[in-house]
Amino acid sequence: MSNLPRHARVVIVGGGVVGCSVAYHLAKLGWKDVVLLERKQLTSGTTWHAAGLIAQLRASANMTKLAKYSQELYGNLEAETGVATGFRRCGSITVALTDERREEIYRQAAMARAFGVDVEEIGAAEVKTRYPHLNTDDVTGAVYLDKDGQADPANIALALAKGARQNGALVKERVKVTGIARQGRRVTGVDWAADDGSETGHITCDMIVNCAGMWGHEVGRMAGVNVPLHACEHFYIVTEGIDGLGQLPVLRVPDECAYYKEDAGKILLGAFEPNAKPWGMQGIPESFEFDQLPEDFDHFEPILEAACHRMPMLAEAGVHTFFNGPESFTPDDAYHLGLCPEMDNVWVAAGFNSIGIQSAGGAGHALSQWMDSGEKPFDLGDVDISRMQPFQGNRHYLYQRSKETLGLLYADHFPYLQKRTARGVRRSPFHHHLLEHGAVMGEIAGWERANWFAEGGQEQEYRYSWGRQNWFENAAAEHQAIRTGVGMYDMSSFGKIRVEGPDAEAFLNHIGGGDYSVPNGKIVYTQFLNDRGGIEADVTVTRLSETAYLVVTPAATRLADQTWMARHKGEFSVVITDVTAGEGVLAVMGPGARKLMQAVSPDDFSNEANPFGTAQQIELGVGLARVHRVSYVGELGWEIYMSADMAGHVFETLYEAGQEHGLKLCGMHMMDSCRIEKGFRHFGHDITCEDHVLEAGLGFAVKTDKPDFIGRDAVLRKKQAGLAKRLVQFRLTDPEPMVYHNEPVLRDGEIVGYLSSGAYGHHLGGAIGMGYVPCAGESAEEVLASTYEIDVAGTRVKAEASLRPMYDPKSARVKV
Repeated sequence: MSNLPRHARVVIVGGGVVGCSVAYHLAKLGWKDVVLLERKQLTSGTTWHAAGLIAQLRASANMTKLAKYSQELYGNLEAETGVATGFRRCGSITVALTDERREEIYRQAAMARAFGVDVEEIGAAEVKTRYPHLNTDDVTGAVYLDKDGQADPANIALALAKGARQNGALVKERVKVTGIARQGRRVTGVDWAADDGSETGHITCDMIVNCAGMWGHEVGRMAGVNVPLHACEHFYIVTEGIDGLGQLPVLRVPDECAYYKEDAGKILLGAFEPNAKPWGMQGIPESFEFDQLPEDFDHFEPILEAACHRMPMLAEAGVHTFFNGPESFTPDDAYHLGLCPEMDNVWVAAGFNSIGIQSAGGAGHALSQWMDSGEKPFDLGDVDISRMQPFQGNRHYLYQRSKETLGLLYADHFPYLQKRTARGVRRSPFHHHLLEHGAVMGEIAGWERANWFAEGGQEQEYRYSWGRQNWFENAAAEHQAIRTGVGMYDMSSFGKIRVEGPDAEAFLNHIGGGDYSVPNGKIVYTQFLNDRGGIEADVTVTRLSETAYLVVTPAATRLADQTWMARHKGEFSVVITDVTAGEGVLAVMGPGARKLMQAVSPDDFSNEANPFGTAQQIELGVGLARVHRVSYVGELGWEIYMSADMAGHVFETLYEAGQEHGLKLCGMHMMDSCRIEKGFRHFGHDITCEDHVLEAGLGFAVKTDKPDFIGRDAVLRKKQAGLAKRLVQFRLTDPEPMVYHNEPVLRDGEIVGYLSSGAYGHHLGGAIGMGYVPCAGESAEEVLASTYEIDVAGTRVKAEASLRPMYDPKSARVKV
């Protein structure tokens, strides 16, 4: 191993297809001193036994963009490296066996068109034509993607490794990383040992990339970072040769948890069963290399039985191989990519949930660009490692959750679907109060949150559908209470970050687009921007004192937002602290909110004493609280903050007094439907790091007349150049269809974009969506002069369009 360097710009840990892709792309960018270390042999972890299915369509536009890039890359690698990848476009068919599944795949087909993916909805007869061996008697519908394909996973990895070497990278096999040296928030180097024990050494480095696959959690802990993933057993069989089989498209039958791949006259049948078998709880054996796991035919038998009915020739075909091998799965079925929040030079690309082959090219491409420029090339929020919460690295949590996540790949992807496993980790101080009153909980970032409230005698659980679910009328009643009376809901899960110190004001004025040089008690709605004017965080900032502010963030982005702040702290004298768990928060909203507040507190809630956008300390019951007069639902109201020890008392006081004021307990579904009527943006959907703050319609929150702040130049440039797109609010004129997100937006008959978010507007009487519409060189009037339709599962529905909130456009109701 004497040819290993003493220093590297980057050490990549792991030589599966993802590690090879990262090395390849960094080398192609001209990086020198790129070193990849693989503990055994390239591909010997999970890459070698992957099925090699290469699909284009993913759940979001950017993930689809990366999948399409992978396809194009694999098609060209052989010419570049001389290594055959076996990539061929054979097409794919996904069939539905239920009406709900048909709705899902037709919605996916509509989404595919919005993302520029060729797709065709086909019936059972056409399925039979393209896949003649199939029993299609119960097929309700199908979609065909002609450019999908399959490839040889190991050879893709070897081609990427060869390409990396051709561009100067060092790829070393049989060298294990045994330790990682750290100093503060930086890794300084890695310890290594030869597989045969003959040599050890140390490489200093500027950064590392954790591409260790199912070892990613372990390597993450060595580097001081959290990479939540767990291995599960993944089963497939390969038949003996079948006469006359011929070339066939890849076939997916998610209602039977199965996929089929024809290869060299044989059929590979694989499964993503609903109750998976976690593996490696005691660690992965040191000797693991191209290993298989013990057969478990009883576990696979139900899949095979259904498959023999689906493709009767399988019953006559012999089984050549019964394979069981490990794959790594993450808590939310999205892979991990990016710069780890705990360290400033530890990157990750791991946890690919059985789609590593089709994702590796794009993931390596995106990560290398991010590493090279220091900025995400586009929004990667779906997979950004900073979305993971610290507790999600808990091994028992990962064990429990992994039983479910494997099967979710082929489960019905209903809107609002909640995970079942490893629940109840984070609970607000009101958790049991809410359950006693009929709350039905959802989960986000580990927080249990009341999404809706069941009526007396109604079951407290979801019944999922693509249409109106069993809580539709409940949410409508909660919505009406907020619009016409008074409602109360729990906001404790929202992130609360305290920024304190002599430079707190100057620091916030540097990282945020708003003006924070305000009196104590003033609340500023604002964004943290990047250098391109994109939105990194959407928050409210309350000045608590001369030297302290409270930054309130969405629950799911607290860690990411706090990490962004910490990385831009520079020389400012501030302390940044997560205080989320220290306070409970109840929102009291609606035209009757002031009367309820006056019933529980002697303090003054008038516009003169507590105008919109201000906070004040109050007495409440026999306790104390702080009230923020802001609203995410577009009505008069207060967000009430109290120390966790007084939370129970505050809830009981408000609830008891509320009985004389018609108080209704409300959930997060109500909040979403009210906010979208008001045109309020949803971070991660309507606004992301690649959406310019002016094109998002949030220019009012950016104060370019203050001294320099991050993103100021980009805002001024955009003002000069004009908007390339605008965020538009849509209302379907037919009150029946439901929209969720990613439905195509048609302008004058042509697809121009897709909905970034959607919900039902109970007050406005129809489904409401938000979506960007290209408008370069156009005035607002010209944008609105067009006719608009929304494609819902292949049906075009007329829609009204507005650039101002359809509900209370002048925001008079929040200021009464």
